[in-house]
Amino acid sequence: MSNALIFAADAVTTSASDNNPVLNISIFAAFVIVTMIIVIRAGRNNKSANEFYAGGRSFTGGQNGMAIAGDYLSAASFLGITGAIALSGYDGFLYSIGFLVAWLVALLLVAELMRNTGKFTMADVLSFRLHQRPVRLAAAISTLVVCFFYLLAQMAGAGGLVSLLLGIPATDTVATSLVVAVVGILMVIYVLVGGMKGTTWVQIIKAALLIAGAGIMTIWVLALNGFDLGHLLTKGQEAAAALEVPFDALKPGNKYGKNPIDFISLGMALVLGTAGLPHVLMRFYTVPTAKEARKSVVWAIWLIGAFYLFTLVLGFGALVLVGPATIAAAPGGPNSAAPLLAAALGGPVLLGIVSAIAFATILAVVAGLTITAATSFAHDIYANVIKRGEVRPNAEVKIARITIVVIGVLAIIGGIAVQGQNIAFLVALAFAVAASANLPTIIYSLYWRRFNTRGALWSMYGGLISSIVLIIFSPVVSGKLDPKTGELTASMIKGVDFHWFPLDNPGIVSIPLAFLLGILGTYAGGRKENAWLAAEMEVRSLTGHGAEKEVHH
Repeated sequence: MSNALIFAADAVTTSASDNNPVLNISIFAAFVIVTMIIVIRAGRNNKSANEFYAGGRSFTGGQNGMAIAGDYLSAASFLGITGAIALSGYDGFLYSIGFLVAWLVALLLVAELMRNTGKFTMADVLSFRLHQRPVRLAAAISTLVVCFFYLLAQMAGAGGLVSLLLGIPATDTVATSLVVAVVGILMVIYVLVGGMKGTTWVQIIKAALLIAGAGIMTIWVLALNGFDLGHLLTKGQEAAAALEVPFDALKPGNKYGKNPIDFISLGMALVLGTAGLPHVLMRFYTVPTAKEARKSVVWAIWLIGAFYLFTLVLGFGALVLVGPATIAAAPGGPNSAAPLLAAALGGPVLLGIVSAIAFATILAVVAGLTITAATSFAHDIYANVIKRGEVRPNAEVKIARITIVVIGVLAIIGGIAVQGQNIAFLVALAFAVAASANLPTIIYSLYWRRFNTRGALWSMYGGLISSIVLIIFSPVVSGKLDPKTGELTASMIKGVDFHWFPLDNPGIVSIPLAFLLGILGTYAGGRKENAWLAAEMEVRSLTGHGAEKEVHH
């Protein structure tokens, strides 16, 4: 790197400390006002369930592809992964690879078949040829749990991010909690007013902003290194080697070296989890035809793939220009790496813009999660389990709106509890629950004609309970020592130790267990399923025949 470029890098790093809360709030407010206007305009016709849940299936493949990218590229992707790469190098980039490969698994195995068979939710597909009420109830419960775990991660990111912007110290828990509450209230308003259509437009805007912002920062970091990626990686390696606790940023093992089984478990959760994430699968119901669903997938692959390549440059850029010590000491911990890199590159203005983009990311994903959870409760539990399908036209949407408020309150309480945790890591737990509770039943329903209701219930409840129990009794919740102080402060509940499961992520145990329980439950008997419905589901999932008529009635 030339002397001029070194000087430029030093100059922008020194100006990074001029965090300007007033400027940041102004950029935030502008974004919130613009998106709120769009949401209000989009939400005018949200009377019917079809409009509220699926946006009237009025989106093109390109628009839906942007929205899928908006839904999938969460705060974990932008804030969490950048921080993970900056603090542990090679091992942090494994999150990027895991999320990208996971997306391809979801596409090849389930996306189009789910879209052809379903109506509004994942439970529509799982209960299509099985006994409606017990399967719907199980699918809805697992959807609500997965959405809640995912919401925790987004709220943790929101608290850390806004605290950094407003200059709130990490120790001020009251102010951080207030920030989380404001984010939760905003999210509830977006979803209540806009429904799926408003939520989708927020996701499209956010995807464009996020990919453009990450792209500009990537080019900027590469420009400071003479557009030589090898040079940047070498600089990152040198910066990591010069630390108080040095590590080799280009070699595996910094985070998972002590326990490779934990890494395999994380990999399984990431790669298999996406195909069981209800809020991502639900996006496929917002397009009118299977052809548009396929087109939206192509758009999403390009956008998501490009973004995950950017994270490598952003992570190493943060490692070189900001430094792990500064990142670890910031209010949001590892989640502050991307905003701090923006400050180091473009001062307070770029910090404000990038943070507004990250905030948009959180709001868009949280809105998608909330509407998915509300749809699942209102459509599956209320309309089809409690009311047995006999619901007044507007009652279902009314229940969905009440559910949105309840979920908002729970998300705020949970978000306050998990402040300071790395959100990429929290999302990995949501992926583990999704892969355990949902994926085996989805795969068996779509591909195995003999699969029956008992198999579905054993698999869903077995996967859900085993994954949650293992998380509760893992080092994530209690008993993890801080490597610097040697005290029990690195877990969610500090100062206590009741863990007996040795791994951070339960995927390696709970995912195979759920697949096995599906087989055992099926062969354990129970009533035979309707062979006609199984045949109809197979034809519909492969061709889409009948699905269009199904959605309009």
